[in-house]
Amino acid sequence: MQSLPAVYLRKTLALLLWAAGEVGAVTVSASTPSELPAAQLQLAQAWIAREFQPSTLSSEQQLAEMSWFIRAAAPYRGLQIRVVSENIGTHVYESNVLARAFAQITGIDVVHEVTGEDDVVKKLQAQMQTGLPLYDAYVNDSDFIGAHFRMGKTLVLSDYMLGEGRGVTSPTLDLADFMGLRFTSGPDGKLYQLPDQQFANLYWYRQDWFSRPELQRAFKQRYGYELAVPQNWTAYADIAEFFSVHVRELDGKRVWGHMDYGRHDPSLGWRFSDAWLGLAGVGDAGLPNGLPVDDWGIRVENCHPVGASVSRGGALDSPAAIYAMTKYKEWLDKYAPPEARKMTFNSSAEWVPKGQIAQQIFWYTAFVPDLLKPGGALANADGSARWRVAPSPVGAYWQTGMKSGYQDAGSWTLLKNTAADRQAAAWLYAQFTVSKTLSLRKTLVGLTPIRISDVQSAAMTEAAPRLGGLVEFYRSHARDVWTPTGTNVPDYASLAPLWWQELGPLVDGRQSVTSSLHNLASKMDLELARIAERGEMQQCEPRLGQPRDAAYWLAQPGAPAPKADEQPPGQTLSYPEAIRKWQ
Repeated sequence: MQSLPAVYLRKTLALLLWAAGEVGAVTVSASTPSELPAAQLQLAQAWIAREFQPSTLSSEQQLAEMSWFIRAAAPYRGLQIRVVSENIGTHVYESNVLARAFAQITGIDVVHEVTGEDDVVKKLQAQMQTGLPLYDAYVNDSDFIGAHFRMGKTLVLSDYMLGEGRGVTSPTLDLADFMGLRFTSGPDGKLYQLPDQQFANLYWYRQDWFSRPELQRAFKQRYGYELAVPQNWTAYADIAEFFSVHVRELDGKRVWGHMDYGRHDPSLGWRFSDAWLGLAGVGDAGLPNGLPVDDWGIRVENCHPVGASVSRGGALDSPAAIYAMTKYKEWLDKYAPPEARKMTFNSSAEWVPKGQIAQQIFWYTAFVPDLLKPGGALANADGSARWRVAPSPVGAYWQTGMKSGYQDAGSWTLLKNTAADRQAAAWLYAQFTVSKTLSLRKTLVGLTPIRISDVQSAAMTEAAPRLGGLVEFYRSHARDVWTPTGTNVPDYASLAPLWWQELGPLVDGRQSVTSSLHNLASKMDLELARIAERGEMQQCEPRLGQPRDAAYWLAQPGAPAPKADEQPPGQTLSYPEAIRKWQ
């Protein structure tokens, strides 16, 4: 079973590469000015010169690509389309800059709305359930891939590019250049979403503080090993205690050895569902998400989800899950700023740029631009970073072959109930925002790369010293093993809210870890049953297994695993040694 994802990926890439050949050659020649509206051609040239630099393409190649967009968009000039995406810097740039550029170059007007991630989910769910054409395209996390391939309501892009959308599929799209296609492909080998931005959840730390000789000596004297990049949760906790309890103050500021958040809010769910249990070692080995039990603790049999509770062979209330949540709560209470308990995903991110946090086990690289603001506390005089990102330390149940962390892959998603002309126009805009003409520029603005060619570019090499290891991550094998939510989750929109709703009482102490996880696993099983009862799935619908005594499942190989030694010796590596693990 664990080899299936690789099989699906090969099938998908084979189909997509064939599709690219069907729609035209990889390189196109610019149409002559007499063949294109002069005003639009001039606007394209102006955008290329003024905004779309640097690029992995020459100016001539950029103009050729934009000329194709002008020509392909001609039947849809004057049309207005509506798209929506979550509120991160990359999408703000698209909304404020790229939508305007696309409108001027193609004549298709775009209302690109930016809102909260939870709101994007609600809007997408509403359109899928009601059939009402609310938006023409969504930038929707690939976490939804389990629903997209099962429900039959999402436009299958690999089919569309060969069929109805062939004339509006760019010959320079170059799908083989995208890093995240395996995240947006279903078990059927088809492409359902086109990556628009990617960012990983990595370990973050103050490399300048870790390098201070007096702190290195004090840490080794107290804990018996080197102050360096933690490889396991024991070492992370020791470092958190060291800075929060024993160091306490550096350069006149109160410092903390850990940062997190705990407000009863939808973003609390992302804190856990974004592979926290995977890092602890809750699921099975196998990429991208573990089979038959994934990093949500959901077991599948022949692609059908059969349960999340240990009683049904899942692992959401297993000893490994209890360990994961116990450590989350312990570290939040002991080592994070007291304010963290009332913070959300976004408000907690404001703490790292203040320069008071020594490390964070769970830090999204989408926040890198916040660390680069002029006058900030986290850059040296030459602009190089005082901080680094590194491989995430893993929990006591983690084993080689399991996923190593979470990576968000916000991806263009079109629904079948969109009118054909609006669908075509939206597909053109989606391709425009990821086109090679401007993708490197967009990457340098938002630091959420999607193309291999951009990551390998000279511009990214030049930027690397300011980005604290981000470029090294995306140039390595790690970009394939930090993975989003996978296909075991049949309906992300229905299941994701359960995380924060059921685990919120744990954070504020109203409920024990064991009780909270038992409630969560039970509610997850009930929701899987409801999803099946709705009859919306066209394939691989949930089929709940019969409950059995937990001892039966804990005695079987793989997940759920029985209780293990949860306090192995702390282990650290130097930064060069740590990032070599990415290779």
